[in-house]
Amino acid sequence: MKTLGFIGLGNMGLPMAKNLLGADFMVKGFDLSSDALNAFKEAGGTVCSSVGETASNVDCVITMLPSGPIVQDTYLGDDGILANCGSDCLLIDSSTIDVATARAVSAAAADKGCAMLDAPVSGGVSGAAAGTLAFMVGGSKDAFDRAQPVLDPMGAKIVHAGDSGNGQAAKACNNMLLAISMIGTCEAFNLGRSLGLDDQVFFDIASNASGQSWSLTSYCPVPGPLPTSPANNGYQPGFATALMLKDLGLAMEAAQSTGVQTPLGELSKKIYSAMTDAGHGGVDFSGVIKHLDGSL
Repeated sequence: MKTLGFIGLGNMGLPMAKNLLGADFMVKGFDLSSDALNAFKEAGGTVCSSVGETASNVDCVITMLPSGPIVQDTYLGDDGILANCGSDCLLIDSSTIDVATARAVSAAAADKGCAMLDAPVSGGVSGAAAGTLAFMVGGSKDAFDRAQPVLDPMGAKIVHAGDSGNGQAAKACNNMLLAISMIGTCEAFNLGRSLGLDDQVFFDIASNASGQSWSLTSYCPVPGPLPTSPANNGYQPGFATALMLKDLGLAMEAAQSTGVQTPLGELSKKIYSAMTDAGHGGVDFSGVIKHLDGSL
């Protein structure tokens, strides 16, 4: 498997495609942005003029797109992927979308004889650039095994989550948990400050106590303790609040469809909605600490 198509060369897709080029794949690419296409060409990629051209005569197509409806149109449209790819082409969608759409598109691919994986990622733009993304992959085990050589240059952790749609299910659950834990971490720092507790002192204690979490030790929401966190860069994303809100919306839709109670997920969505409505959707999601203390 040496010739790939990559559709969606944005903040995540472009560095992912560059890592594939660095692994000696021949990569054809398409995006609606001319700037993205120029950057892809400069990296050694072959620029295409349409989705259909990108999907033709390749061993595998990877997509990284912003929403379920766009994924559906890209795969099922008249000049879409399924209308142009070969029946033995492996399809990998790394977009973050709803489970129902992921399963519907996968079923349409199966009708053509194509194996398809939903493979959303965690790790943000920095992980995409470093090739250290975590992939949560739904689909058949055979397709997962076929995809390993393609996913390896882009990711450090690649987990088969089960059948079609389970990758999206895992992403929705993970990011709901992340949102909840980040808000809790921010509340703890704000309370500590109000009681005269130094941020570094609290970090040193909580990071070695029962309050430890990824939100604290890998993405600390206050400046100082973790130099690489967005808090030390003016809360530039990172992972933007608007994207977290999108993922929470997908999680809440899934919860509603299954009848599962997620009160903390709902509250987190309300908090991030308020932050976005106030004009701060482009701030890193850890910047919720400033929204909660009223300084943002």
